[in-house]
Amino acid sequence: MLEVSQRTVQRWVTKKPAARRPPGPLQVQAIEEAVLARWQPRIRARRRAQAEAEGFVFHTRARFGFAAPAGSSDDPRVRWITQDLPGEVARELFAARDAGAGEQQQTVILARALGHAYFREWGRRAHGLHIAFSDVEFADFSIG
Repeated sequence: MLEVSQRTVQRWVTKKPAARRPPGPLQVQAIEEAVLARWQPRIRARRRAQAEAEGFVFHTRARFGFAAPAGSSDDPRVRWITQDLPGEVARELFAARDAGAGEQQQTVILARALGHAYFREWGRRAHGLHIAFSDVEFADFSIG
């Protein structure tokens, strides 16, 4: 299905770092399409509806902060962040994905939502400051 040998797939998933070779962009796209087409569509629809109704928890390690003078406590730096985000953010992310938005566009949506929830405390402080969100090491989404 991926038009590569079994040995190539084994190199992609090996636990030995020296032997590991990442799949190319075409294979990554083929893997994503195959998983999406086969992964239980009714369960996926139920989880989407739940995230849009109840929100989700976003857990990440990334460079995050306000664009602030060096040395400020809000200066962008690598942070572990776990934040509850509302269903509106889930709806915006799903709508962007459905419209063909790339990872960078979805990162902008998450940066805006995290800035509002994490730094601005849902609009109670730090109005008008620019959010910096980059160098994402990992991102995890938990629904209900």
